[in-house]
Amino acid sequence: MPASAADPAVVPGQGLAVAAEILFLVNLMAAPALAFAVLAWLWLRHRRSAPALARCHLDQAFYVSFWGGVLIVSASVAMLVCGGLDWEWTWVAVILYFTCVHSALIVFGCLGLAKAMAGRPYRYPLIGVGHD
Repeated sequence: MPASAADPAVVPGQGLAVAAEILFLVNLMAAPALAFAVLAWLWLRHRRSAPALARCHLDQAFYVSFWGGVLIVSASVAMLVCGGLDWEWTWVAVILYFTCVHSALIVFGCLGLAKAMAGRPYRYPLIGVGHD
């Protein structure tokens, strides 16, 4: 039976919260630029008007996508600049760093999706933004 607006199990903004977390995971695993663009559009459109649950998940998914991407790219570039393109240990470090950080973000995204589906707020560890 589909959930209705009168169903007490459905929290206001839960659908938008779930969508934000799904876009976060799609950004990491399937369509990075496209999913981030849609997530940014949703965040810009609903960041002030959405219910508290949706605002929490939109903020978390958007900011962690943005700053996570900046950190992964800048750290990888820094390692390449410091180690050079010819040194094999540079590539070991870059691939290891990228894999570990990327995998951690996927795990945290799955936790965020589970929380959104349960109608609960979530804050990503380390680079998640504080929320009311």
